[in-house]
Amino acid sequence: MIVPFRGKHENLSAGKRAVNAAHAKFRAVGEQAMATLKGWRLLRKLRCSTNRITKIVKAVLALHLASA
Repeated sequence: MIVPFRGKHENLSAGKRAVNAAHAKFRAVGEQAMATLKGWRLLRKLRCSTNRITKIVKAVLALHLASA
């Protein structure tokens, strides 16, 4: 897990800026996937075990990321 560095962009070293950029790219993918899942009404009405829901969500995210 990469943790971003705090501080003004100008005051950070090149390495810390690179870490922050990598973190932002990684986080953007996860946030887009979660936004897609929230839009799916199917997941709101699921009535099954949490283990099965977790597997369904993982499969949906894998398909979503593969198509992107």
